[in-house]
Amino acid sequence: MKMIILQDILYIVLLIGLSIPLGIYIYKVMTGQNVFLTRMLVPVENGIYKLMGVKSDEEMGAKRYALSALIFSGIGFIFLWFVQMLQGLLPFNAAGIKGTSWHLAFNTAASFVSNTNWQAYSGETGLTYLTQFLGLTVQNFVSAATGIAVLFALTRGFVVREKKTIGSFWVDLTRTTLYVLLPLSIILAIVLVSQGVVQTFGPYKDAAMLENGAAQTIPLGPAASQIAIKQLGTNGGGFFGANSAFPLENPTAFSNLLQVLSILLIPASLCVTFGKAVKDSSQGRVIYIAMMLLFAVSLIAVTASEQFTAPDFTGAAASASMEGKEVIHGTGASSLWAVATTAASNGSVNAMHDSFTPLGGMVLMFLMQLGEIVFGGVGSGLYGMLAFVLLTVFIAGLMVGRTPEYLGKKVEPYDMKMVCLLVLVPPLVTLIGTAAAVSMPAASSWLTNSGAHGFSEILYAFSSMGNNNGSAFAGFNANTVFTNVTGGIIMLLARFIPMTAAIYLAGNMAGKKTVAGGEGTLSTSDTMFAGLLIGVIFIIGALSFLPALALGPIADYFTM
Repeated sequence: MKMIILQDILYIVLLIGLSIPLGIYIYKVMTGQNVFLTRMLVPVENGIYKLMGVKSDEEMGAKRYALSALIFSGIGFIFLWFVQMLQGLLPFNAAGIKGTSWHLAFNTAASFVSNTNWQAYSGETGLTYLTQFLGLTVQNFVSAATGIAVLFALTRGFVVREKKTIGSFWVDLTRTTLYVLLPLSIILAIVLVSQGVVQTFGPYKDAAMLENGAAQTIPLGPAASQIAIKQLGTNGGGFFGANSAFPLENPTAFSNLLQVLSILLIPASLCVTFGKAVKDSSQGRVIYIAMMLLFAVSLIAVTASEQFTAPDFTGAAASASMEGKEVIHGTGASSLWAVATTAASNGSVNAMHDSFTPLGGMVLMFLMQLGEIVFGGVGSGLYGMLAFVLLTVFIAGLMVGRTPEYLGKKVEPYDMKMVCLLVLVPPLVTLIGTAAAVSMPAASSWLTNSGAHGFSEILYAFSSMGNNNGSAFAGFNANTVFTNVTGGIIMLLARFIPMTAAIYLAGNMAGKKTVAGGEGTLSTSDTMFAGLLIGVIFIIGALSFLPALALGPIADYFTM
């Protein structure tokens, strides 16, 4: 247990230590300042603008910014949908894989375009190399960059005064991809290859087994390049079906540390970036602290549950719950990864969450159900948390009878309508999807387990899709027409309705005057506000999901 505690402390120290300089770097990139890559990448950046027919200093209003993001994502969605169905006719098909069904292709396209990366297929048997690197890896980059771009549009809304514009989507998208995601991914991919992660276009290999001389086919592919951005961009879609529990995707303890650190690195860094951008580092710090406290409490709860509440089998050599976990990781590294991947909208796994104890699985589920705002997805996590910040400010204002303000901008009815869309759409589509699934006559045939645990498998699946996480509880047959179509629609709604609301919130905030704070102005940069913010987050989450959790993991705990 001591080693697990030291591991978790080391992880948090490394995360904070790396996120501060990276956050400052991202701030400089997104505000057009020179960085060490500027001289090398400016010609490339300008060439991209010229190719797209845009100017580096152009400005967009909220409507144009939102349309640009939606149209760009829509084109990517259609392209990826057709690539999957036609992959059997396209090159780089080392295993001779046929095209997917239309409904599976629809679900996967919706999943990767929405930065969810939910997978109802196994990569080594379901998709070709071309689909993986041209379809999925590209969307891993641009869906992550889109989230960061929207965050910066919202940040500008708080910063500028009486303006009708919030920046350019195309400039934000280009700079994020070129200066942040690509360099980090190249570095991480090279290090992962050094650890044994596979990166090749060669065909699958047959290897002789020690037992009976039988042969086993070893799947290969250009995995390291996709794994790097899947973690850094909080995407999470595994190149292979077992995701980061697969030896060729996550072979060593060091590769495990690098990958789990990458999951939260950019989301944590963006808190620092936000503080720099609004010219008040304490604003970013209080959000960072609130996120870190929620993360730490969740990590303690899951680790303790996996270590101490496992079923006690007579004659068992160990008391910790090792079912569904790799021996190389144990309960400590498995719990850390599980909390990181569900706190962020990452969804990659190095252990099977279906095998976690009921209380451990409930915490993972609840982290997603909060709306993926405990660090969350790159960009989307922070603009989701900012919606909760505005909601907290609004509630506090009602308590004292003052017009709520945040960063010198008054929070008015239109802003709260956008905040409600940001906060309430994910739980709404999650619960509707869960209700629809359990009402289907064939629902029981989709499950490995029955009773409370079977319900947990459905609730987890739709919590994952409805909050753009992508991790799977397992034990649930997701590749059905109902789940693929319903899940695809849910993922698109959960991504693009809140995103559009954030953009329009940015546009409305940008047009406002800045008002001077007075003695009665609520401070949003102290520990009291952090506590109030955490309280509001828990209240919203508990009111939304406590009844469903009582039917699932809580009932599972008492009947185990």
